Amino acid sequence: MADAIMIQGTMSNAGKSLFTAALCRIFMQDGYKCAPFKSQNMALNSFITQDGLEIGRAQAMQAEAAGIEPSVYMNPILLKPTTDTGSQVIVNGRAIANMKAADYFQFKKQLIPEIMNAYNKLAAENDIIVIEGAGSPVELNLKADDIVNMGMAKLADAPVLLVGDIDRGGVFAQLLGTLWLLDEEEHRRVKGLVVNKFRGDRSLFESGVKILEKKGGVPVVGVVPYADIDIDEEDSLSRKLTDTSEGVIDIAVIRLPRISNFTDFDVFSQYDGVSVRYISQPEELKTPDLIIIPGTKSTISDMRHIRENGLETAIKKCVSDGIPVFGVCGGYQIMGKKISDLHNTECGGETQGMNLLDSETVFVPEKTRTRISGAFENVGGIFAGLSGKHFEGYEIHLGETKVNGSPLVRFSNGKPDGAQRDNIYGSYVHGIFDSSEVSGTIVKALYEKKGLPYSGTSLDRKEYKERQYNKLANIVRKNIDMDMIYKIIKN
Repeated sequence: MADAIMIQGTMSNAGKSLFTAALCRIFMQDGYKCAPFKSQNMALNSFITQDGLEIGRAQAMQAEAAGIEPSVYMNPILLKPTTDTGSQVIVNGRAIANMKAADYFQFKKQLIPEIMNAYNKLAAENDIIVIEGAGSPVELNLKADDIVNMGMAKLADAPVLLVGDIDRGGVFAQLLGTLWLLDEEEHRRVKGLVVNKFRGDRSLFESGVKILEKKGGVPVVGVVPYADIDIDEEDSLSRKLTDTSEGVIDIAVIRLPRISNFTDFDVFSQYDGVSVRYISQPEELKTPDLIIIPGTKSTISDMRHIRENGLETAIKKCVSDGIPVFGVCGGYQIMGKKISDLHNTECGGETQGMNLLDSETVFVPEKTRTRISGAFENVGGIFAGLSGKHFEGYEIHLGETKVNGSPLVRFSNGKPDGAQRDNIYGSYVHGIFDSSEVSGTIVKALYEKKGLPYSGTSLDRKEYKERQYNKLANIVRKNIDMDMIYKIIKN
């Protein structure tokens, strides 16, 4: 069986996911076979495995860092919020129900056998398992039935590293307060502290390290500097969602209330002069070069939202001015004439879409989950250069869309997908932009529309991410005591 180490944080977005990814890459570089694991993840950014099962995007990213294929065993429980008080519950990659938070709280301990089955499968095939926690381990009102923080650490008998975020301030209160709220057994399980996102002169924090170790009774294994690492994020607190800077080419992504899989658009940030802004209000839209309507977990309610707050009108004004629009998954559904949810698979009812594409969507109980590849068909408009370009990606959706007119793409199995009209495009495919020939064609077309040449490179997304994983691992390796980490794992 594999050895294990668990990464817990003092709060959401403390850096658990990236630190887990860093350790996965370091262990891989050191010759170990390792895998990430998160018993329960709550996220709208998800990923489809090779066998058509759904897991959190962060675990897929961490698997990439570890150099292995993502597996459903890495994230046996995924919660996808549908409302402020309810989520779709996905177990072993398949949706089993929509539950209110209180109902799931009563139900979740029944899932411990599923959690341990997944964990034991991974542990039998690897040398090291890097387990990620969620939020904070000292939510006192929830601790009794915890299955993702100290509850999981006990199930796996794993030592814990506790990560605090100094960039947001209060790191002493974060780390020491967390330690002091743990019970005695849990406190003993914490073998090291990590101060994350440090800015400035590291030597000035030497006294801080001593204070933490003296008052917490736990060694500080590293002080990791703030670093500009471009790796998939799934957290709703992602800084990219609040970046308002505009580049030479300005891409505006509509920030729907239940936005999902916003990592689909990270590839564009690799290109020189290209900015990706997330837009919530009509006045923020301005005159972008491209509008993207992303995926959503609640298509009908998000369509109603952008109609009520004026974004629909603002987008249509941009369309009339010749600005292209591209919809992905739920965004593609929104761009059609009508969306119907007669089986109450999301929120029920029906609504008129934006009427930008001649299509209608009907929700069905069974979710489509599959990895696919294909090529663009005879594309018109500004992105005509996409014709014949190949892509790989995946589908995750409940709706079936009927299209009148030409499809946008055709899968390798011959199935058509998507729709197009003038400079308006839509598809169900997540990851459709990741290919350098696809994203590069779009960027060049946008530059040419402005009468500007594009002289930058079209770096392959996979190669780019490999560089980022190595960069992350190098930064973490230089700033933590890896000898101590290995001792913690082995003892």
